[in-house]
Amino acid sequence: MKLASLKKGRDGELIIVSRDLKQAVKASDIAPTLQAALEDWATVESKLKARFDELEAGKAEGSFAFTQDEVAAVLPRNFQFLDGSAYLPHVERVRKARGAELPPQLLDDPLMYQAVNDGYDSPRDPIRVASEDYGIDFESEVGVIVDDVPMGVSEEEAGKHIKLILILNDVSLRKLIPAELAKGFGFIHGKPRSALSPVAITPDELGEAWQGYKVHLPLITHYKGEEFGRPNCGVDMQFSFARLVAHAAKTRPLAAGTLVGSGTIANRDESLGSSCLAEKNVLEVINEGEAKTGFMKFGDTVKIEMLNADGHSIFGSIEQTVEQYK
Repeated sequence: MKLASLKKGRDGELIIVSRDLKQAVKASDIAPTLQAALEDWATVESKLKARFDELEAGKAEGSFAFTQDEVAAVLPRNFQFLDGSAYLPHVERVRKARGAELPPQLLDDPLMYQAVNDGYDSPRDPIRVASEDYGIDFESEVGVIVDDVPMGVSEEEAGKHIKLILILNDVSLRKLIPAELAKGFGFIHGKPRSALSPVAITPDELGEAWQGYKVHLPLITHYKGEEFGRPNCGVDMQFSFARLVAHAAKTRPLAAGTLVGSGTIANRDESLGSSCLAEKNVLEVINEGEAKTGFMKFGDTVKIEMLNADGHSIFGSIEQTVEQYK
């Protein structure tokens, strides 16, 4: 099943989207918003699935053409976004850029921070930043959305609470981050809003590509119109999504609709490219003696997408242009 949100108010209007991303039908009579659906998932899931089946069969009353350009972020806002960093190749490379070592505990204990959740950019919104001097960077990620998760949940039980999967662009302002972290607290200025994919999917939509609570498909990033990277999300992921959810819930319950991010996708195989500019710059320093790529400029574009085995888009695409905020 695939779900999306039409632009309406702050929380959107829930719609169901066909598997090929060509048709949609409203579902607001079942649940007005995706957040409302997640809060009552046990009741509404079967109803949403029945309407999705009708849409796939061409029998859904009131269906209409689906347009990725016109939707809000699939979940326009929620109660919590906890972003992990499950790909150690990425952590190692980015830390090298600021002269920091990889703490040994990261091999067994996930790295996670509290991200912006009071609003997400739509998949076509610009990346609005006041200055190019901030070090504007994209981060191509996968995320999961859960229903209500009890505090102290086991890893085995945590996986059962994963209801939806999406992709996202977790924007970073690299040149602001080191000074913030040096204070010993966390991100504020260096982590603005993220953009979410046009649709979110139930895990069964991935078939065999969803194993061990990991997505075993490449996440493809194009930067300024050229392919930048396609690392496989199931490779080199130190912690599964079940582990990340359990980690997040260690000392707190997670409210339905909580988004848990994977962190920037990265493989040790450098030939597969990168999912952020910071990593590319570090690799250039290591391999060529200097960083040549730099960070994003006003007018630069990024596109993030995942394709299935048949080459069809699963979540739709995130396509953004950097724009000066005035």
